[in-house]
Amino acid sequence: MAKYRGYIGTYTKGESEGIYSFILDTEAGKISDVRTAAQLDNPTYLTISRDNQFLFSVAKEGESGGVAAYRLDSSSGLLEKINSQVSAGSPPCHVSVDSSVSNVFSANYHKGTVESYLTNEDGSLNPAVSVMEHSGSGPDSRQEKPHTHYAGLTPDEKYLAAVDLGTDQVITYEVNEGILKENSTLSVKPGSGPRHLVFHPNGKYAYVMTEFSSEVLLLQYHEDGSFVQKQAITTLPEGFKENNQGSAIHISSDGRFVYAGNRGHDSIAVFSVNQDNGELAFVEHTSTEGNWPRDFVLDPSEKFIIGSNQNSSNIVLFSRDEHTGRLTLLQSDVKVPDPVCVKFLHV
Repeated sequence: MAKYRGYIGTYTKGESEGIYSFILDTEAGKISDVRTAAQLDNPTYLTISRDNQFLFSVAKEGESGGVAAYRLDSSSGLLEKINSQVSAGSPPCHVSVDSSVSNVFSANYHKGTVESYLTNEDGSLNPAVSVMEHSGSGPDSRQEKPHTHYAGLTPDEKYLAAVDLGTDQVITYEVNEGILKENSTLSVKPGSGPRHLVFHPNGKYAYVMTEFSSEVLLLQYHEDGSFVQKQAITTLPEGFKENNQGSAIHISSDGRFVYAGNRGHDSIAVFSVNQDNGELAFVEHTSTEGNWPRDFVLDPSEKFIIGSNQNSSNIVLFSRDEHTGRLTLLQSDVKVPDPVCVKFLHV
């Protein structure tokens, strides 16, 4: 298959109308057909079910926030809203779904909570079945309270790993038919501000991107749901002293390369993975050809990476060398207003 459909979540504080879809033509090495797929407020983060039937989005409705469910038309790219579940206060910043499309999870930065929802067969969401409130703070002025930034399942789907930027913690919850029960907590370096997490395909390691210290943390994952930190490596060049905030982190499906986003340095840092112990070695920095790269994604062929520059409102396309991990710029002039995250349909 030479063409893949993707979706872009955005902030709607400017010109954006909501969620956008696009086509990546892998033979031409080009992004095209950017269009509105669904209109809603601040759909900053998206997730797509493994069967490509449903898309779940962060949603803002007036003074309330939560999660919205959409039915996917993979031929047209349009999204048909099924329903939403919202509550008073700010919307979450992250949403994920399990492989059976029976549980949806969200992380709320402003509330410092993790929420879980059960779905129905038609993809509709039931009211939250668990709402877990974090507690604590950190030494940075932006860590005055918990700020949950990510909530995703472990590879065995027995646990939910929640990353809290405000408390410098990774908290693991047991998941039982959507009900969350706290299992274990890993505290990382105070003031580092952990933000997002990705698992190595072997299920033994996880990598955490920190927002404040701009580092990737290597964690060893144990079957009891606990983590132990093994390494910390900077995502910035030596001597860089300007403002930088770490953003997204992703890994190739062969587990050989980790990619981490820098907002400020405006780059993607590339690391190779030691397959014996999971440790990272720096490969290169690649400019994102824009301002404030909020997220990026490997396409289904993994021969390309697409980045989203939030503050310059452009999407950028790189080809990816599968042997070295290095990136080569192909296209940087694709306009999308205030883009945040990028997701592809599964193949």
